[in-house]
Amino acid sequence: MRDVQETCRIALVQAEPVMFDKENGLKKALRCIRNAAAENAELIVFPELFIPGYPIGMNFGFSMGKRTEAGRADWKRYYDASLLADGEELRQISKAAVEAKAFVSIGFSERDAVSGTLYNSNAILSPDGGISIHRKLKPTGSERLVWGDANKDYFPVVETPWGPIGSLICWESYMPLARVALYQKGITIYISPNTNDNPEWQATIRHIAIEGKCYFINCDMVVRKSSYPSDLETIDDIKDQPDMVCRGGSCIIDPFGHAMMQPVWDEETIIYEDLDMTLPAACKMEHDAIGHYSRPDVLELIVHE
Repeated sequence: MRDVQETCRIALVQAEPVMFDKENGLKKALRCIRNAAAENAELIVFPELFIPGYPIGMNFGFSMGKRTEAGRADWKRYYDASLLADGEELRQISKAAVEAKAFVSIGFSERDAVSGTLYNSNAILSPDGGISIHRKLKPTGSERLVWGDANKDYFPVVETPWGPIGSLICWESYMPLARVALYQKGITIYISPNTNDNPEWQATIRHIAIEGKCYFINCDMVVRKSSYPSDLETIDDIKDQPDMVCRGGSCIIDPFGHAMMQPVWDEETIIYEDLDMTLPAACKMEHDAIGHYSRPDVLELIVHE
């Protein structure tokens, strides 16, 4: 591993998205970046699909072999609120990252500039104006009705003063080989934008931090039933959801698998922590999954990038 800056001040944004609204979602993201910059954050992390929100509980009129025009109308509304990778919204977020002198990671629904396909994507924007985008390899369950499988941008990493950082989105972290693909690139910070507010996930994130000897940044959102636009054509889809549809649970796990704080539930907040970046190397004394604790003569991962 190369020498790294010894501390990283992180801002973990557990915020409620502005559902189906890219204009106001952008304004909220920019406001959070400014607030985090005022606290001297060097890495600012947002949840999965922060713009234009994760439509938990909706099915957009799909059933086996069938679909509805009401669902199609809501899907088109979500499509229109999704962002182009080279669009004005990401340019503004990139500008905000430059002004904040910080790296910014943000989840968004990406609208392909050529096809009509959406992708569940995460961007890492650098303080020098660079941008790296990762598309979710395999949307989970019925997410596949809304977003396509990644067709590029599989495992990008960004070079930072603290070593390479990268992201896997939500249940991508349950793809063992995807994790190894990031480990092979030497990541020290593993960013996980997600919507996992279940207790089992808290065990998963500790395991991955130990396995990869990296910081696991568990960034979830809060979503209330009242967050959804009341004029959705398929608003009845969420009538049986609890008032708090997604409870959050954001936290940071260090490379030993220790929680740096208790998960934060049921509230919007920005969590600030100073990461000791000497730990990822120090932890590898007894276990390095892609180094001395591996058997490349027996096991080999080939990634088609």
